[in-house]
Amino acid sequence: MNTATLTHPTLAAMLWPSHTQASMGARLLRALVLAVAGSVLLTLSAKTQIPMWPVPMTMQTFVVLVIGAACGWRLGGATLLIYLAEGALGLPVFANTPERGVGLAYMMGSTGGYLAGFVVSAMLLGWLAERGWDRGVIRTLVAMTLGTAIIFGFGVAWLSTLIGIEAAVAQGLTPFLAGAALKIVLAAAVLPMAWALVGRRAG
Repeated sequence: MNTATLTHPTLAAMLWPSHTQASMGARLLRALVLAVAGSVLLTLSAKTQIPMWPVPMTMQTFVVLVIGAACGWRLGGATLLIYLAEGALGLPVFANTPERGVGLAYMMGSTGGYLAGFVVSAMLLGWLAERGWDRGVIRTLVAMTLGTAIIFGFGVAWLSTLIGIEAAVAQGLTPFLAGAALKIVLAAAVLPMAWALVGRRAG
């Protein structure tokens, strides 16, 4: 047996099971409700700023990674795509919107790479979670670090095409490292704790 193909149930599947005997419509409705709820949570996290040095911190990358881990790679990726679609249609779901513009014009600006990184990162976290990487502190820490690195990698790469690599690192990476480290540690504590609570309830 190839253990690499074995998958584990996600938190979302444990909290709201999708029964195999349910109709296709019921399963699609469940997925849609979870994805839209996730997009709302992403919007709220983008709009909420927490005072921190050297720049204010939002919880959006934390929410991106947790959504991926909690929902799995398919539903997590779909949730992020719905969120981006909402933004592309002109809804003010991103940080600093509508003050700094909306729609595709905003998405092609300085934050475009980070938005693309959100999708890839959530899908990676979902894939890892389906293989049990969200159950223990150490592997969750590694998974969250990888997911965060992807977001910053996409973000800085795109930003460097606009302002150059040195400025991109100085403006789009360095000021956010402390906040990113804090969110990684928080996720490494929260997800295993959530699994412990789910296991206790199931028991």
